[in-house]
Amino acid sequence: MLEVQHRPAAIRAHSILLVEDDAELCSLMTDFFLHHGFRIEAISDGRRGLMRSLEGNFDIIILDVMLPSLNGFDLLRQLRKRSSTPVIMLTARTGKQDRIMGLDTGADDYLPKPFEPDELLARIRAILRRAGKETVVRDTIEAGGLTLDSRVREVRYRNQPLEITSVEFDILDRLMASAGQVVSRDDLAVVLYQRESTPYERSLDVHISHLRKKLEVTGRSLIRTVRGIGYLFSP
Repeated sequence: MLEVQHRPAAIRAHSILLVEDDAELCSLMTDFFLHHGFRIEAISDGRRGLMRSLEGNFDIIILDVMLPSLNGFDLLRQLRKRSSTPVIMLTARTGKQDRIMGLDTGADDYLPKPFEPDELLARIRAILRRAGKETVVRDTIEAGGLTLDSRVREVRYRNQPLEITSVEFDILDRLMASAGQVVSRDDLAVVLYQRESTPYERSLDVHISHLRKKLEVTGRSLIRTVRGIGYLFSP
């Protein structure tokens, strides 16, 4: 019988699509939101951002205005024809007319650069509350004798800490949160690279292999490979 305990009761981590061509800002924001319990995928150009915003099931989209191939205003116009996903626009263009254009085009909020990440987080939570998707922060998950504590990013087995890397923690967190369900390679690749996996990419397999060895202390094989699809945490 599968037993997974979430304390307090967990819900699916909210997902963010970040469409932003500043690589350094993308990296900083990815680390920040992963630390606060969100899933985040980053796209660096407007056309691919529009494609992912339409095909992905995201809770909120953070959208820069100045993007290659398709600017943020045009992306939002196209998005609003088919989707009501909440959008926060980020831009260094702080003129009144730009703000009005963004809101009139369909943005839910508009935040000028530079900005404080905590303010952006507060605005996201406010939008999710209004949309009936308020974030519930999960403190710990317990399964198969393991306790994963997202507050201090620590994993214990029978109260003894396990030495795992930050990437291994993120992978295990994703797998344990979906215990008993297959997590695709693409989903896990977003944790590692903020993009989908490629057929010849093997670093994910290496991380999984290292993680499996460290979990051998439990005396069981907790992570199963589902060939051609992904991985399954099965305590």
